Amino acid sequence: MTTVAVLDYGMGNLHSVAKALEHVGATKVIVTHDPALVRSADRVVFPGVGAMRDCIAGMKAVGVDEEVREAAKQKPVLAICVGMQALMNHSEENGGVDCLGMFAGKVKFFGNNLVENGERLKVPHMGWNEVQHTIDHALWRDIPQNSRFYFVHSYYVDVADRQLIAGQTHYGLDFSTAIAHDNLFAVQFHPEKSQKMGLQLLKNFVEWKV
Repeated sequence: MTTVAVLDYGMGNLHSVAKALEHVGATKVIVTHDPALVRSADRVVFPGVGAMRDCIAGMKAVGVDEEVREAAKQKPVLAICVGMQALMNHSEENGGVDCLGMFAGKVKFFGNNLVENGERLKVPHMGWNEVQHTIDHALWRDIPQNSRFYFVHSYYVDVADRQLIAGQTHYGLDFSTAIAHDNLFAVQFHPEKSQKMGLQLLKNFVEWKV
């Protein structure tokens, strides 16, 4: 039986992630911040939406920050959207926010002057866009190169160690849309909103042997 803990720290619609995990074969999904339940789970999902300052404050208030650090040392972890951004050192959002610092890197604003072919692009980056795999990885299994995933974000990850990059997307500029390190995989897009390919990624995570 595969038990997946979806970390709950008061931000966002976690139940859509939980339902998607159940759909792809996770036999038990618990939405929790209880350290004992997180430790006993086989794998952990670290989702996130909303403002970074609120997310970091919410994590620290219930101890999710330490749970992520500990889980990443010993079991498969999937970080989603702001969950991915929170792994970096620092975010430009909210006038500047210190993040978890698990990886050297910054979270940067797309800016109000993002241009492609002479046309200004809307920020936030919202909707479907292609993801280019930059490495072979178990979580890309049965997902064709340049498959489309669903995004909603105004900030993007600029990770210092380029070898961590597992996927890239272009929206006025090339940015890291997935990073991978040992048993941790993080994505900027929302797999739970990305239909067939998103469900395939979640299935790959549930079946990932590390």
